[in-house]
Amino acid sequence: MYTCTIDTPLGTVRAAAADEALTGLWFIGQKYFPVDFAAWTEAPERPAFAALRSWLAAYFNGKKPALTVPLAPKGTAFQQAVWKLLLEIPYGKTATYGGLAAILKKPGAGQAVGGAVGHNPISLIIPCHRVLGADGGLSGYAGGLEKKRALLELEGRKAG
Repeated sequence: MYTCTIDTPLGTVRAAAADEALTGLWFIGQKYFPVDFAAWTEAPERPAFAALRSWLAAYFNGKKPALTVPLAPKGTAFQQAVWKLLLEIPYGKTATYGGLAAILKKPGAGQAVGGAVGHNPISLIIPCHRVLGADGGLSGYAGGLEKKRALLELEGRKAG
């Protein structure tokens, strides 16, 4: 596993990649931050990290960047299905946990969807920050609600 850290306007992130695919992107110290990264190889020059830096620069400059980094998050089949749905939420738009559960044809599974969203290992790119509570309010974000609010505002959404 390869890793590097990157500074962003919202704080430092740690990225992880295997081969040339991104497997993780976390704000330092966020909930579910990996504890085993000390064994990873520091390699900021990897092509996946160069593409990630370009994506982050465009994103934090208020642009909707094209995804040029292959993604390979590790998770259960259910988590993978939820994360795939997150990638379909357009820039500047939001969804609800219950709405995602309905799309998955699992009505009443809003909490399970919330668990999968919360364990998203590639924050920012897999946009878990775009998922809101049933009432449209902010609820849960492993990086903290202040970051979720800032990300939604960056994308032109008023965060409640």
